[in-house]
Amino acid sequence: MTEFRGVFPYLVSPLESDGRVRGEVLGRLCDDLVKAGVHGLTPLGSTGEFAYLGAAQRTAVVQATIEAAAGRVPVVAGVASTSTADAVAQARAYQKHGADGILAILEAYFPLKDAQIESYFRAIADAVDIPVVIYTNPQFQRSDLTLDVIARLAEHPRIRYIKDASTNTGRLLSIMNRCGDSLRVFSASAHIPAAVMLIGGVGWMAGPACIAPRQSVRLYELCKAQRWDEALTLQRKLWRVNEAFAKFNLAACIKAGLALQGYDVGDPVPPQAALTAEERKAVEKVLAEIA
Repeated sequence: MTEFRGVFPYLVSPLESDGRVRGEVLGRLCDDLVKAGVHGLTPLGSTGEFAYLGAAQRTAVVQATIEAAAGRVPVVAGVASTSTADAVAQARAYQKHGADGILAILEAYFPLKDAQIESYFRAIADAVDIPVVIYTNPQFQRSDLTLDVIARLAEHPRIRYIKDASTNTGRLLSIMNRCGDSLRVFSASAHIPAAVMLIGGVGWMAGPACIAPRQSVRLYELCKAQRWDEALTLQRKLWRVNEAFAKFNLAACIKAGLALQGYDVGDPVPPQAALTAEERKAVEKVLAEIA
């Protein structure tokens, strides 16, 4: 199986006002990100607004990403649903389209017990022949994964990675201690990636890497080389992006940042709103500071 490590930008989903996916814009963004040195691409992560898209839109985003990647870097496609059957169908379809991995996300309306949560992720992993990254983000999800559930899922031969966006770096260390090499950890933008790399992480999957790919790749290279003083200096600079984006809607911020960089990605899907002129100025200021 393909090994995943490094910087995997969470891609935006560029849409026309009528809902059609702007495949050409997404393709150009993906091509530029690959040329900037990113190690993989992740469509339909949080920044990709998966919760706001229909099935056809999701498929179009995944297809456009796979075509643009053209085998140069792995594509890990987000799968999210409240229904196990629907999630399994998505995972199978994305593998058939050529995805190299699945980012498994649980959406929940009613509360779920641990056994039900575990069965959801197992069903996705059972349905495909490619690596699965389990994603947990208690800030947005109704049902989180406990350490016991994570440890049991790590025993599955295709569940090989986790992206935990709990903001709790100590929890990441507990996962590493509990699961060892059977479950590799990707940082989220809510964590400090350099710190996660220091304790044993393999990279990060995050929306801000879309607008700062070269800086993100440089940070990863410094961490891999264990040049921690330089890495932390760069990390402090890049953290300004996270501080700014914590104030606003994430997808709106990334799309605004990309628009400022010349990508016509459109606005976030309603009822989300685009940034105001003043908010766009704040994003522009941050981009200028990290350039």
